[in-house]
Amino acid sequence: MKKIILTAVGALAIAVLAVFSFTRPTPHTPAPETLTVLLDWFPNTNHTGLYVAREKSYFAAQGLEVRILQSEGSSDQIVAAGKADVAVSSEEAVVQARAAGVPIISIAAIIQHNTSAFASLKNADIATVKNFEGKRYGGWGSPIEEAVLTAVMRDANADYGNVKNVTIGTTDFFSTIGREADFQWIFYGWDGVEAARRGIDLNLIWLKDLDSALDYYTPVLIASERAMREQSDKMRRFMAAVTQGYTYAIAHPDESAEILIRAAPELNADLVRASQTWLSPHYQDDAPQWGMQQREVWERYARWLYDHGVIKEMIDTNRAFTNAFLPSP
Repeated sequence: MKKIILTAVGALAIAVLAVFSFTRPTPHTPAPETLTVLLDWFPNTNHTGLYVAREKSYFAAQGLEVRILQSEGSSDQIVAAGKADVAVSSEEAVVQARAAGVPIISIAAIIQHNTSAFASLKNADIATVKNFEGKRYGGWGSPIEEAVLTAVMRDANADYGNVKNVTIGTTDFFSTIGREADFQWIFYGWDGVEAARRGIDLNLIWLKDLDSALDYYTPVLIASERAMREQSDKMRRFMAAVTQGYTYAIAHPDESAEILIRAAPELNADLVRASQTWLSPHYQDDAPQWGMQQREVWERYARWLYDHGVIKEMIDTNRAFTNAFLPSP
């Protein structure tokens, strides 16, 4: 009888424990916050760190679901209006926007030094800016292009009025150079690397070699001043993940190239691999950490634009950029 009672008591205890184990509340996992990033062009190796951060779940670890989209308009205006959180842009665009009263701010330099150049085929005989006269320039149709060309040609005692400006948009460099245009403004990490892969010898006039002021940040990540104020925690978490992504791409260019290829399979895979190998060391370069920006660089370039009449009023460069959202080294 005693054995039966003990057995019954044990069974009851087990049943009670089972009820409590099934009714114990489980920890609540909040839904990830959505954040939208607009690209400045089609996906390429300037953007690899974003795709690495997504594939490696760095964004997810920060409670973020990040959508990476190609912009269909002026990303500066879209971000300023709060219709996107972050965009890939450039220092020249930020300076011009702020001079026009558009409240955007650069939150990270994707590449530390300006890797862009005016490129032409060897047979075009364009070795100096003075040689631009009488030639056709193939551009994206951006106002900054005409302004910069006018300024650098004036510095070289050349006349931009003798250049024919041909808008080719985002047409492939290799389908237009030497045909519709004699020289174009390229990012070496993409079109320059591809030219080398194809065995095409280019004349290159690097912007940073024309004037120290032209060694500015391009591309950069931008956000709105309002987002910085009202969503500062979200932005810090985003920047922590993006920093991880680019830091990984610096250390692992081969794997990072494959991540970009998987994210954008329409790209030329061999070009992506070659471009990533060339570009990864340039992301951080001589900076103490990826993404860092210096006031001197911003001040020097903004002053150059002002002195050359590209902007009508000098901007407060302290408000044009911030390192505050980068994680501590």
